[in-house]
Amino acid sequence: MMMVRKSKGLGERHQKILDFIASYQREHKHPPSIREIGEHCNISSTSVVNYYLDQLEKAGQLERDRKISRGMRLVGNTPLGDMLRVPVLGVIQAGEPIPIPTSDFNPFSAEDSVDIAASLMPSREKGKDLFALHVQGDSMIDAMVNDGDIVILKPVVEARNGEMVAVWLNERNETTLKYFYKEKEGYRLQPANPAYKPIMVKKNESLDIKGKVVMVIRKVDRLAA
Repeated sequence: MMMVRKSKGLGERHQKILDFIASYQREHKHPPSIREIGEHCNISSTSVVNYYLDQLEKAGQLERDRKISRGMRLVGNTPLGDMLRVPVLGVIQAGEPIPIPTSDFNPFSAEDSVDIAASLMPSREKGKDLFALHVQGDSMIDAMVNDGDIVILKPVVEARNGEMVAVWLNERNETTLKYFYKEKEGYRLQPANPAYKPIMVKKNESLDIKGKVVMVIRKVDRLAA
């Protein structure tokens, strides 16, 4: 198997993707598809594969032509820097709320993880307790959070007005991703889509904030060929 020389600072997943692209290109005379990369590297989400490829492109490891299928080419050897591995714990609904997971906030069995260049994160958010969730729904589209994206969250139990948070509504047995606002009569969970109404929560109703969004990883459908 052809191996690409390891660059300082590359995450394990980045290196595995580079090695697979190199060996696939050598065998088939053309690059692999996004889905083939995901299958080989045990990454279930095409948005996560695209995220890694975007980082490799920015680091000078890869060139991409987004106008054509399989439009990628290995180049260069520029390090990405230190990496943070963030577990992807499951799904958060950006739309109508969904039922709360049966367990505490270990809500879903870990299905994946995503490596993030530490240089992309604010220094105050570089702790090891970050986690990630897949987004379902379109209630936050005006905040540039779309169906299929992945949000990176920092665990918190309190939030400031205007912060985007993952919220558990225990008495309603629901969970959702919304902007948080504390008001006189309680709390307002505000969508970023005029097609959805805010969720009003009374002061005496249980509201459990699980994390605030610190980064969004975009899903790019047209690259998932």
